[in-house]
Amino acid sequence: MATAVSTPTDTGPAQHDDADAAVLQTVLLDPALIIRDEFNAREHETEPDSKLIASVKELGVEEPISVRPRADGTYSAFKGWRRAQAAQAANASAKQDGRPVQQIKAYVRTDLIGRDAWTRFLSLVENDHRVDMSARDSLRAQELALIDMSDVDRRRAAKALGVGRDAARQARSAQRLDDAALRRSAAAGMDLEQTAQLAEVSGVRSAENRLMSALRRDHEEGTGGRGHWDQEMALLRADQAEEEARAKAVEELKAADIPLLRGVPSYQKDPSRPLAQLTTGLGNPLSEDNHRNCPGHSARLDEEHRPVWHCADPSVYGHKVRPQPKRPRTDEDERKAEERRKVISCNRAWKAAAGPRQDFVTRLVRMKTLPDEASVLAQEIVFTLPGFYSTWVDKREFETLGRFLGVKEPQNADLTATASQLPKARLANGLFALAAAAFEHSIREPKTWSMLAPHQARYLLLLEALGDSDNGSYRLSEVEQQAVAPHRSGNGS
Repeated sequence: MATAVSTPTDTGPAQHDDADAAVLQTVLLDPALIIRDEFNAREHETEPDSKLIASVKELGVEEPISVRPRADGTYSAFKGWRRAQAAQAANASAKQDGRPVQQIKAYVRTDLIGRDAWTRFLSLVENDHRVDMSARDSLRAQELALIDMSDVDRRRAAKALGVGRDAARQARSAQRLDDAALRRSAAAGMDLEQTAQLAEVSGVRSAENRLMSALRRDHEEGTGGRGHWDQEMALLRADQAEEEARAKAVEELKAADIPLLRGVPSYQKDPSRPLAQLTTGLGNPLSEDNHRNCPGHSARLDEEHRPVWHCADPSVYGHKVRPQPKRPRTDEDERKAEERRKVISCNRAWKAAAGPRQDFVTRLVRMKTLPDEASVLAQEIVFTLPGFYSTWVDKREFETLGRFLGVKEPQNADLTATASQLPKARLANGLFALAAAAFEHSIREPKTWSMLAPHQARYLLLLEALGDSDNGSYRLSEVEQQAVAPHRSGNGS
């Protein structure tokens, strides 16, 4: 059924060959009556994407489409076929979602009946003249529009755009990327949150390549999850924190006017020595305090960015090298050095993995219905009170639990009030939050990866399984996978 809603004023007779002057009547059509005009110039990428469907579900189709009437009572769209399909998709789920069925505004072009070539030309002109808004302009427009809206309008607009409540902030952050990076992120299919996160860590070497690789792995799984992305972001944030810590240490040395020794090429001899290997001319030990006035007083930074005090050239400044037996560096020395590098890397990765893991637990706790597997684990822990759970309760370190439960200031959480306000229907969620907080406390130490206990592995494997069931929304990190490997079924566990 078609209903006329407006008729533009026509100041003169319609010109048969002039589309702009044709008498156009805007009507409301049932989207189910619309098909694709066989002379629509757009023959590829004719399906509406998820963003367009989400927008139409929330706001409807704002701009009229253009159609030609057909003898069987239907209409063929030669402009706006993607919008018409989005309206059809929106109506298909309207009853289920509790939304009203929509009609779509259209220009019915009776003057184009039998004028197939001209119809194709007009369709071509529309698609040829359409220029997509630049990614930067789009982000800026989103930021400004969402900031200036009321809370009600902002929620509706965010839903139509398919973005979260922090969209305005994310749009502002994403604009820190240059135009080329914005184009690459859009082409790769990054959403607004991911683009903002790329901007957050863009200063870390190879950040874009690492995130693109993680995004591809998520896309290849085809589940719509972002588990690989979240884990890579956690590692990049850890790398960024490392770089910031080193930069701070360098700045502190600079402020104290202490030179930072740089690396020396292998083909050159390094004249510097740590103070621990030196003595004064009389054989007394050297320390930071009694070496401070030496012109060669300097430092290197260790793996944790702490200064190791050196003398830049002991032979010049009158120091002696402590007698030490020299022995050639062995394969065992190299093995130990490599093992230490691995431990440092795994410790850092284990700390980084806590972020995505606890974010996923928070999402589980806030689900309307907790997965049965999580509920069973929580009940078992609360009923049997294993040692790690009792230890956590005794310590009364409940900040993580407060975060899981959504307490505004988890560091000062009043769990008595939280417990009294917890609905009966969410008791299982609360029990799982308790159990998860105790597990998190038990695996908080960076070296846990090297000696994971069976109950800790059970917790991580449960989260892995729940992440898989939730369209891959959570994945174990590489170091977590390494830690649970001996505990997987078939590995003697």
